[in-house]
Amino acid sequence: MKKAIYIIIGCISVVLGIIGIFVPGLPTTPFLLLSSWLFYNSSKRLHDALHRSKWLGPYIQRFQEKKGVGWKTKAVSIICMWTMISISAFGIIENLHVRILLLILGVVGTCSVLFIVPNPKKK
Repeated sequence: MKKAIYIIIGCISVVLGIIGIFVPGLPTTPFLLLSSWLFYNSSKRLHDALHRSKWLGPYIQRFQEKKGVGWKTKAVSIICMWTMISISAFGIIENLHVRILLLILGVVGTCSVLFIVPNPKKK
């Protein structure tokens, strides 16, 4: 029963991680790391498949190898995030309070990418 629950939660976590690739503000790596741990404790086959995945495996490998995220990737992430925030805040949302909240969350997200997400280690 425990293994089945781990597999179900792991699959949900993989789906959330995939969505996080495309949706700014939804993290990818934490969901994939959670899935990896859940699959490790429930299904070696799913765990290995996740790590070998052409699209998802690199997220986990970068974290495991403590490579961090390069400045170019951070810049692209921030540009994508602010593009979506701008479209939402100034093109779709009309409520001033929601617009302000969205902009504040954008600043928090930008600060997180710049100051919390680790940079690559120099050799």
